[in-house]
Amino acid sequence: MSVDISRGGLLVTLAIFGVIVYEMRTVLDFVGIELPIIPYMAAVFVLAGLSIWFVTLKGGWRTEPEGDEPA
Repeated sequence: MSVDISRGGLLVTLAIFGVIVYEMRTVLDFVGIELPIIPYMAAVFVLAGLSIWFVTLKGGWRTEPEGDEPA
């Protein structure tokens, strides 16, 4: 099985996921449930590392699109 993903796609996905989780943390803080930022930041770095490891394990990065032959 090959993972067909670009580095930019992975980074954008991680950024969107990170913003969503941070906003959930902000909403919880607004309602009175305070969560520390350090575990959140550690979790984001762990998620990024696991994602990069998974892509590398499953075949690496897509470097050139297939089927795009010049006319």
